[in-house]
Amino acid sequence: MRRALALAQQAGAEGETPVGAILVMDGSVLGQGANARGARTSPLEHAEVLALRRAARRSGDWRFPGATLYVTLEPCAMCTGALLQARVSKLVFGAYNRETGCCASLLNLADIPGSRTQLEVVGGVLENECSEQLKIFFGTRRGGRAWLNALDSKSSRG
Repeated sequence: MRRALALAQQAGAEGETPVGAILVMDGSVLGQGANARGARTSPLEHAEVLALRRAARRSGDWRFPGATLYVTLEPCAMCTGALLQARVSKLVFGAYNRETGCCASLLNLADIPGSRTQLEVVGGVLENECSEQLKIFFGTRRGGRAWLNALDSKSSRG
């Protein structure tokens, strides 16, 4: 998760929403990414998608059973779907997001009855550091109100 935080910090320094992701299997990094929606003018350039894309290019496969994705912010619906499609076994995320988080906060797409893909989800890892990074970014760039309210600590989720 510390490496994902470093990627997120780099994205924030480049003016992107500070989210970083790293895909790991058997102690080896398969792929990593940081948000790049602005730089690539595409809504698809989320950190998780970039990490999966790079891992697929590197490995020559799009399936990652046994892999764990570490990401600093709870994934949205698109990214959760991508993790399920890629057969990732485990997701570890930092900050909860009650507005767009689709693994625990808003809803849990990782636990759809009848799904052939199982995704173990662990949330709140280094939560304070991940949340603080986002709060600082949005506080200095956009006034922060919407995102400051969207980022939840585990103890205050309803």
